[in-house]
Amino acid sequence: MINTVEVTKNIHYVGVNDRETHLFENLWPLDKGVSYNAYLINDDKVAVIDTVKNTKMDAFMDKIEGIIGDKSVDYLIINHMEPDHSGAIKAVRERYPNVMLVGNKKTFEFLENFYGKMDNYYIIDDGDTLDLGEHQLKFYLTPMVHWPETMMTYEVTNKVLFSADAFGGFGTLDGGIFDDEVNLEFYTDEIRRYYSNIVGKYGAMVQKALKKLTEAAIDINVIAPTHGPVWRTNPSCIIDYYDRWSKAETQEGVVIVYGSMYGNTQKMADFIARKLSEKGIKNIRIYDASKTHVSYIISDIWRFKGVVLGSCAYNTGLFPSMETVVHKIENSQLKNRYLGIFGTASWSGGGVSTLNQFAEKIKWEKIGEPVEAKSSPKAAEFEMCEKIADELAKKLIAERETL
Repeated sequence: MINTVEVTKNIHYVGVNDRETHLFENLWPLDKGVSYNAYLINDDKVAVIDTVKNTKMDAFMDKIEGIIGDKSVDYLIINHMEPDHSGAIKAVRERYPNVMLVGNKKTFEFLENFYGKMDNYYIIDDGDTLDLGEHQLKFYLTPMVHWPETMMTYEVTNKVLFSADAFGGFGTLDGGIFDDEVNLEFYTDEIRRYYSNIVGKYGAMVQKALKKLTEAAIDINVIAPTHGPVWRTNPSCIIDYYDRWSKAETQEGVVIVYGSMYGNTQKMADFIARKLSEKGIKNIRIYDASKTHVSYIISDIWRFKGVVLGSCAYNTGLFPSMETVVHKIENSQLKNRYLGIFGTASWSGGGVSTLNQFAEKIKWEKIGEPVEAKSSPKAAEFEMCEKIADELAKKLIAERETL
């Protein structure tokens, strides 16, 4: 028996789980797996909305056939061309040769580059509609959330927004498909990690997309993204997350990230954390950049206002794992954080000086004076570390008191 789920009347979830892939985009760890969500509207005309990764196309096709039987698929709506969602387009085309491919002009540029030229294109523009019978689809272009061709499809009758990669997250759907069927605390961290590492750089475009949906005054009962839970009970929750994250809004807390060869820079990290705790800061995360994948670090930096970065010198430069962290922060274009800097150097400098150069580029508000210990921290360096903790705690508590 094919396991399919009805989202609303005649709208079916035909997505699949991926527990085998280790790295999403060959970059981001999938410790909790990922789902590739796709949907089918079974009406006078049958429409499939998005497909799945090519490694999962057989299960996806079985689900479609299990619902519609001998009927044909009339339309394939392509909201996003990234291969984890477009990987089964050719399979759909082979099984249903008369299917009409629906997308915007840029969609088909990507399609031809990935899979070669096909026929039966239906090119839509912002606000265009498509009638299926009882269901009517309306299309909204949302470029750079997070590719140039990205769009969303709104099903007018049941008020379902098929949002492509927007509002999605990592994590397989283990039994529960909907927000009211799963533990959202489990998914929230993975949704934020997904947003901060993949979508986050395009916060301004997320705000434009949210504004477009608001100005269209559409009533949303269900948000159906291409990854993670389907939001049918509280779709405003995920909209609120995206609104706050795309504005770089924060919670009170501090992320301390360090690179240390022999533990001396780590001593400074632990000292700063203890002093922050003594001054009333409870949300403190310490990461050894060599042990924790950068995607988890970035997720918490996206969450909390305070960031303290430490590095030993390594071959007259930054410690390599810290280099990765700094590069990812720069690439994310994240704004509005407090920044403290510390580290160690033995026969050469390079760690702290490179972090200072990073600070000039990122233009976050620097806290205290950068601290660089000779080989290992002594009383004078610990005193400077305490000043960073003291100043940072005061800043965060002052913000708390203004709320």
